[in-house]
Amino acid sequence: MTTNTDTTAPAAPANTAATVTLEFPITRGASTITQLHLRKPKAGALRGINLAELLQLRAEAVMLLLPRITEPPLLKHEVEAMEPVDLIACATEVVDFLVPQATLAKAHAAQKEAAFLNE
Repeated sequence: MTTNTDTTAPAAPANTAATVTLEFPITRGASTITQLHLRKPKAGALRGINLAELLQLRAEAVMLLLPRITEPPLLKHEVEAMEPVDLIACATEVVDFLVPQATLAKAHAAQKEAAFLNE
């Protein structure tokens, strides 16, 4: 009896990671962090975080999540010392992870239409 087992991994879903280039690099000892790689959080990484606050870009929610999903892993005090522009850049990527792709596509289309109408 022959069993056909497909051992190929399914295609990775889109939007599972993002890279943010920091406008204000983080200094850690003798090294400098200029880019952060964010991975899409799983449910466990979201434990204890109010998702509505995360979607509203509330700083406390974002600062709680970032040490759990950044590479290199940021320390709590490093996240708290981030410049707002970098925190917002990371938060925007996080929201993109959490919103369904169809909803994101509609939002991007609406933004393009609004920009076209404002020209």
